[in-house]
Amino acid sequence: MLEQLSQPLSLVMLAIIILLVIALVRAKRTNTEKEQAPSLQKNTSNISIPDSDSESDQRFMTKADEALRLTQTFQKFVPRQFVEHFEKHGSNTLELGRADEDEVAILFCDIRGFTGLSERMTPQELMKFLNSYFLRMNDPIHQNGGFIDKFIGDAIMALFDNPQGTNQDKAVDALNAAIDLRYALTIYNQHRSNSGYPPINIGVGVHFGPVIIGTVGSDDRMDTTVIGDSVNIAFRLESLAPKLGADIIVSSQVLDTAKATSKYSYRMLDWVKVKGRNTPIEVYEILSHLSESQQNSKLATAQLIKTGIQSRIKQDWSEATQAFEDALALAPNDPLIIHHIEQCKRASTSDLGKDWDGALTLQ
Repeated sequence: MLEQLSQPLSLVMLAIIILLVIALVRAKRTNTEKEQAPSLQKNTSNISIPDSDSESDQRFMTKADEALRLTQTFQKFVPRQFVEHFEKHGSNTLELGRADEDEVAILFCDIRGFTGLSERMTPQELMKFLNSYFLRMNDPIHQNGGFIDKFIGDAIMALFDNPQGTNQDKAVDALNAAIDLRYALTIYNQHRSNSGYPPINIGVGVHFGPVIIGTVGSDDRMDTTVIGDSVNIAFRLESLAPKLGADIIVSSQVLDTAKATSKYSYRMLDWVKVKGRNTPIEVYEILSHLSESQQNSKLATAQLIKTGIQSRIKQDWSEATQAFEDALALAPNDPLIIHHIEQCKRASTSDLGKDWDGALTLQ
């Protein structure tokens, strides 16, 4: 049986085979019982019923149960959505070297200050905490049509590739999941408070773009993976969250693809170059998960921040600084505005070069 399962079968095909085996066994058992019934009625005292058929049926059922359990275990390591993705592109096999290109939404999420938090835990406490945390972060992703591709330490990488949906559906799913992750975190922190534990915070980054989805590895160890510039951007956006004082950072590509203007509350954060990429991107902060007063406070400064960024790009330092200082007067504790004022002071005294495009390079 293990030799058969080692062949490149899709999970869907394997499930169909299992169901057919179970159906055949049940049909065989029913027919056997019907054939034996008349003879049993005629003379039940002198008939010895052979048990070979029932033993054979039991062996079939045992093998089918083993295959089903193996399939369910396999799905925990290789997401079912990967197989569905390959089927969407005309392949029903999951084999080494398989690759397809597609446009998806990518979400990264991790715990802020995790290193310091983990140092105060025993190994068993750490594993218990991570599993408790991942359990709560799983539902917002799955309920919004996404799936977790990888756990990377305390980080989660999730993909949104709605097989029956449009690119807009994928982007909307990812944005909804990011917002729901914040709601789930609030509930989780309430539980931690009731148990005497300190609250935790997370940063979320979301980008939409082309990726290569495939399988890598060797003959005896294979893994599914997603690679491409879009993955790097999503990862870098998440890492910017604490620097820019934002909970959820998304690219303009996500907002444009989702047609987000009337659906979400957001403001522009900056015009930046992320590590490993030379082309600048506009990044935004999603505000929809915040209270109404918090949203209004941040939206009140949104236009001033946008004006300041546009003036910085033109190297009009006086106008840029004035716009940011006006914004700071409205929101004295906003770390984003403080960040912009500091960056303007630094840039205005630096040799930027004639080809400077106004984008900040944030590591």
